[in-house]
Amino acid sequence: MTDITTPKDADARRAIAPVICYPTDTLPQPDMALYKAARRDVELVDQQTVPARDGASIVVPAGHFLRIVSVEGPQVGDLNLFAKDDLTERFYSGKTRALHGTHITTGDRMWSSFPHLRPMATVTHDTLAWYGMDAFGGSVHDVIGTRCDPYTGNLLDQTQYHHCCHSNLTRAVADAAGIAMAQAETHVHDVLNVFMCTGFTRDTGQYFMKTSPVRPDDYIELFAEIDLLAVLSACPGGDCSAQHSSDAAACYPLLMEVYKPADLTGWVPPQRNGYDGTHGR
Repeated sequence: MTDITTPKDADARRAIAPVICYPTDTLPQPDMALYKAARRDVELVDQQTVPARDGASIVVPAGHFLRIVSVEGPQVGDLNLFAKDDLTERFYSGKTRALHGTHITTGDRMWSSFPHLRPMATVTHDTLAWYGMDAFGGSVHDVIGTRCDPYTGNLLDQTQYHHCCHSNLTRAVADAAGIAMAQAETHVHDVLNVFMCTGFTRDTGQYFMKTSPVRPDDYIELFAEIDLLAVLSACPGGDCSAQHSSDAAACYPLLMEVYKPADLTGWVPPQRNGYDGTHGR
């Protein structure tokens, strides 16, 4: 084995300033004043309780608001979004992260997968926006975690746990779309970790979680830019203060509510991405 020698200019290399990969100065900006005006007069038109350690779905028509609410106790949720009539257009957490950062809040958008790459939803209200970034580098509503799943559990602990978020989402997608579990699983994707408090350790760069600051009546609200199928799992980790695939953690239901605004004058649904799709041929 060859020993690693630190180069003489190591400090100088480390000191080079970073460059933002995707400057967002030219990114189409949401009309937050329009959304704020629309929020003043809304009607509750649908709601769905997500049982603890389980998943559920709800349809959110374009131009409506989806509110995800903590109702009984501190609980985090894993959210998948799909175009209502096309499961292949789904939330793209990686590109959302590249554009907006590791955690999203009011004014940020949830972008869809290629070749669509358009806003699926815009965050219009977040009662946990006050949390910001803590001293550990933790924040709320991350787009960096994948979702707790039975495969990693089996890999690390040889378990057969069926109520992790991946499985909860798979069952909910299967039920919503009327498709087999094996087919539904192919559509489940990396999530928005609603209410979850996470970050990366400074020394090893490992993904960490800590006790969520969410309390009953806290909520995050999304404006549906297109017709959406929203699928949510109430994570078996509860507030994720200790573990995230467990029957021991205190877990609570979550509530999904759909609100219809009285007036949306000036709002225009986003079009699919304008790239011509030829890829150089």
